[in-house]
Amino acid sequence: MAERTPLLHYRLSTSVNESEPRCSPAGQRSVQQQPQPQRPKKLSTFFGVVIPTLLSMFSVVVFLRIGFVVGQSGLYQAIAMFLVAYLIISMTVLSVCAISTNGALDAGGAYYMISRALGPEFGGSIGIMFFLANVCGCALFVLGLVEAVVDTFGVPPDGTPAISHSQVLPSGYWWSLLYATVIGLLCLLVCLVGAHIYAKTTFIIFLVVIFVLLTIFISFFAVKPRVVSLPSAANSNSNGTGPVFPTTANFTGFKLDTLLGNLKADYTVDYTTGTMMTFATVFAVMFNGCTGIMAGSNMSGDLKNPSYSIPRGTITAVIFTFITYNLLCVLVACSCDRVLLQRDYSFLRDINVWNPFVTIGVYSSTLSAAMSNLIGASRILYALARDDLFGKVLSPAKKTSRSGNPWVSVLISWFLMQLVLFSGKLNTIASIVTIFFLLVYAAVDLACLALEWASAPNFRPTFRYFTWHTCILGIVGCAIMMFLINAIYASASIAFMLLLLLLIHYLSPTSSWGYISQALIFHQVRKYLLMLDVRKDHVKFWRPQVLLMVSNPRSSVGLITFINDIKKSGLYVLAHVQLGDLHKLPSDPLQSQYDSWLSLVDHLNIKAFVNLTLADSVRHGVQHLLFISGLGGMRPNTLVLGFYDDCLPRDKLTDQSLSTSQPTDTLDPSQDIEQQPPLFHFSPLRGSSDRQDYGEFGDGKVLGAQEYVAIIADAMKMLKNVVLARYFNNFDRAQVLSPPSTSPGMGAVYVDVWPVNLFRPDSSSYVDTCSLFLLQLACILNMVRAWRKATLRLFLCVEEGRSVRGSQEKLGQLLKELRIKAQVYPVPWDQQVALHWQRQGEWSKKHPSQSLNATEEKRKPKTDEEEESEDDYANSFPSNATRLSDDYLSAVNKLILDQALPPPAVRFLYLPRPPADTRRYASYLSQLELLTEDLGPTLLIHGVTPVITTDL
Repeated sequence: MAERTPLLHYRLSTSVNESEPRCSPAGQRSVQQQPQPQRPKKLSTFFGVVIPTLLSMFSVVVFLRIGFVVGQSGLYQAIAMFLVAYLIISMTVLSVCAISTNGALDAGGAYYMISRALGPEFGGSIGIMFFLANVCGCALFVLGLVEAVVDTFGVPPDGTPAISHSQVLPSGYWWSLLYATVIGLLCLLVCLVGAHIYAKTTFIIFLVVIFVLLTIFISFFAVKPRVVSLPSAANSNSNGTGPVFPTTANFTGFKLDTLLGNLKADYTVDYTTGTMMTFATVFAVMFNGCTGIMAGSNMSGDLKNPSYSIPRGTITAVIFTFITYNLLCVLVACSCDRVLLQRDYSFLRDINVWNPFVTIGVYSSTLSAAMSNLIGASRILYALARDDLFGKVLSPAKKTSRSGNPWVSVLISWFLMQLVLFSGKLNTIASIVTIFFLLVYAAVDLACLALEWASAPNFRPTFRYFTWHTCILGIVGCAIMMFLINAIYASASIAFMLLLLLLIHYLSPTSSWGYISQALIFHQVRKYLLMLDVRKDHVKFWRPQVLLMVSNPRSSVGLITFINDIKKSGLYVLAHVQLGDLHKLPSDPLQSQYDSWLSLVDHLNIKAFVNLTLADSVRHGVQHLLFISGLGGMRPNTLVLGFYDDCLPRDKLTDQSLSTSQPTDTLDPSQDIEQQPPLFHFSPLRGSSDRQDYGEFGDGKVLGAQEYVAIIADAMKMLKNVVLARYFNNFDRAQVLSPPSTSPGMGAVYVDVWPVNLFRPDSSSYVDTCSLFLLQLACILNMVRAWRKATLRLFLCVEEGRSVRGSQEKLGQLLKELRIKAQVYPVPWDQQVALHWQRQGEWSKKHPSQSLNATEEKRKPKTDEEEESEDDYANSFPSNATRLSDDYLSAVNKLILDQALPPPAVRFLYLPRPPADTRRYASYLSQLELLTEDLGPTLLIHGVTPVITTDL
């Protein structure tokens, strides 16, 4: 009786063999394992790569599906199919050879390659799918072996009398499950003993398979033409109607007529499934015989020289199987008629010199594939457990025997395989498993492609016969095959992989393997930075690129988060100057601080870079940072400084890290920094007597007022916009944006803008560069999603005798042209201006000539050109600003406070230039301090470059 085998019951899978556990190199794993003694690698290229790969690629397909392929598609299409299939897998082979020769491999095979190249997320998700594919593949081969045994030795279940004395085994679902369990226990026993028994077993099976192949080749020449009886299922139909198929077919020997009859395709119904065959379905079945290429690379842990053995062994096995398959196709097409090929898939047994040879070959290859899948699944699970990608869930799988055999992983894999056996028939699982393996092959190609595109200097494999073109061809080929086999299963597999990827990304610890994404990002960023030409900058596309100077992040959290809102997708750099002389230090003290600063960026959820420098003074440090921060066209154009005052600092970092039940006054600021989490490795805050923001450093040196103003002047000389931030120590963004609505109008958020130089009451210009820059920043803040509901209030300072309505309309028209939505409020300030001129009058008595000239100039009618020149002059710190009285500044300060009903979240004020005379720096700073006293969060802003345009 001919042997009947369902179409997809026999398939191929990758064999993953035992890799001896070794200590991974430094930096290769996120969680270091206890060192294990290394055992010598014993396997050569032939025993470690060629044999496993050949057995994985041959399996039962060579015995049961060659006739099916030629009978359905013809010789021409069969050879074309093999060419296309081997082209696809050859691209993956090249990728495997490249990765395997770029460094030492450890247990896990393809998982190890992918995870170390693409990162833990991608590697872990593919590893789980690789593990499940091997488990299901093992069950698939066990059930296929059981069915082959029952077909040959089993009693017919429907009561039909046995036609052979060898049919003595009971049949049925539970009997088949019992036979499968026994075979599974046999595989478990071999895998529990260890890799050395498995290697010996596979070598014996290899000899058997090669011997059977030789008998098949000999049979084509030695066996005389004969008539072969077809299996009963092949000459009947399911409903008893329709055409009656012949019961016999001919083995004709080598005849030209037979060859001509088998050249072209003749697709018909598959007698085992009743499904009409097409090119796609036949190609999918045939492709199973081309997989298994990862078996050799998965043996890397047991090889003497993996970099030498894997490329040569894998390529040798691929070439050998390709030649064997094509020779069999030609011999079959020349000697067997079409009916025999289409109606009897086990015809090779019937035309063999001794029929049991092929049966032995089928049993041996199937058992070998089952064992290789079981031992491969256990090694993948062991590698996943060692890498701690799933935490404590897989921790038991780390346990090994004294010889290094992961026996717990073997037991878990066997248990899952046993569960799959209960499903009985696995035609559906066969397609899923094939798709899983193709997805793994595509991931290997992707890993090699990413390494090649990243152009990392350390990617220099000794195997160089690949390019990024071969990687893309491999990815595309595997993807096409996946959807050709089953589009629904392929889509579901990709979705499952992405789900696992996200799960690992959010739950697994950070690894130290290196992330290929970082290398690819670097490669692309460098390319685009070179394309970013500063000579092509235009005011239409201006955006703030901020350099924020931070003395101690503990008291600067509010300012850091606020500046993050006004950067408008621009460059944002947190900068810090540490005082010191590298010549007198044993090493760079800044390197150990970067982790804390980067942790701060992550903790505050801001998009910023970090730049630290070492200098002998704060001024020199800021100069360094302004000169060297950024790269290419991405350089800071705005310097932000905390205000120079005596405000008591508050450790906002500690406030955010503590639970709400712990009072902040119980903190010990002298707590040992080394005992705190990495986020808090910053110096403790000093007392209220020290100047804050940029007024203190870890070594106790204090920034003076003279140096602070000099920093402002330096930045303006370098054509940088300057922003001074005051009263942001206690700024809480969430609280500011959600004010209590206890009374009408109190629930809204307001941003007040004073775009006039309050140090120049004799010039009320609103259209100079600095004023427009002020408006631009306020508008940018209002464009941020969190601040979108805030209302901009623009205050127009007017004097008696001037047209309030005209000035208001003129400013409103300007805002309309600039597309800025704001409410304009005219503010009379005659009393404040009178205080200013009163001081001027006192000064003019002492200097009558200068006062007369100034008065005459003021009374002259001004042309448009003179008004523009006055606007430019208003940007500076004029000589008469030294005569600003404290009374005037206090009055202006009170004027600003009186307009704050309801109070704003933040104020934007005009920052004049520092005086040219450095001896007046202290006076300049005290005037700014008096002007902004008790105003709440305030930005003093000075712009030096045009940032607004009305052009399209």
